[in-house]
Amino acid sequence: MANYLLVGAGFSRNWGGWLASEAFEYLLGCPEITQNTNLNQLLWRHQSQGGFESALAELQTEYYRNPQANKSALNSLQAAITRMFDDMNTALIERNIWEFQNSVDRLISTFLTRFDAIFSLNQDLLLEHYYTNSNISLIGKKKWAGAQLPGMQRVPSQDAMSASSWAMSKWYPESIESFKLHANCQPIFKLHGSSNWFHEDGHSMLIMGGAKAQEIGQTPILKWYADNFEEKLSQQQSQLMIIGYGFRDDHINATISRAIALGLKIFIISPEGADLARSLNKTRGRNAIVVKEPLEEMFETALIGASRRSLREIFGDDLAEYKKIMRFFDK
Repeated sequence: MANYLLVGAGFSRNWGGWLASEAFEYLLGCPEITQNTNLNQLLWRHQSQGGFESALAELQTEYYRNPQANKSALNSLQAAITRMFDDMNTALIERNIWEFQNSVDRLISTFLTRFDAIFSLNQDLLLEHYYTNSNISLIGKKKWAGAQLPGMQRVPSQDAMSASSWAMSKWYPESIESFKLHANCQPIFKLHGSSNWFHEDGHSMLIMGGAKAQEIGQTPILKWYADNFEEKLSQQQSQLMIIGYGFRDDHINATISRAIALGLKIFIISPEGADLARSLNKTRGRNAIVVKEPLEEMFETALIGASRRSLREIFGDDLAEYKKIMRFFDK
């Protein structure tokens, strides 16, 4: 049985990371937004329908149609988003709190080593600061030699105190011929890039907005990541634990759906638990004619369990819930 993990913003939220709604509220206070009435109105227009990423998608579309007229606004919104990640990463790193208790068997790090691969939709540096820099070769049952960001090469910080830190480093893609998985290293695939990843030309490698699938297809390292995601989930006897992902990315949902058709089973950790798919179905509102959506069908076919509790609770003192999620590995 192969066990995989997919994490979204709700994962980092356990340590103070921002959800999309909170990111929207942060952006409203950025000078790039407060000093630009059009950008402010753009954000508000998309608040209830996709949030800041939807606003960015509209602006990206307008830029492609008329670069000269929209370049300044796009640059301003992107600068505000970069500021947001800088502030969030600083706060995550300064917490110096990762584990919720001291028992080795119930450490977050020990839990993470159980997975054959970790797929992340997050662009913050939480895992790079707390997990990849820990000595994961000494914990867990997989006996990993270490972690790997496949196909990426690290340029260490010039600060001697931070030279070994993955979070403080800059990362650039290797040549396509060098893309490979290292034996005995746990792969961590950041499917949408990361806030300290850069293209060869120096531009940030952050996949956001409304054309994610297209941008991924044009970025060799992320295209390779997407192929790995599909390939691994589609293998026989594969299971996927999903923590903090709200199922709002169509290309991710499509990959999971295809894998479910081949037998993939899933376990959800989310405040909505098994009701997550239903909560996203707008026809289940009051006085509406209910039309079951594909995501609900996916859940009914593949869900083998769920938890509505936070990781702080699960890996803190909630032994019953901890044992429930650990059944995932008993299949």
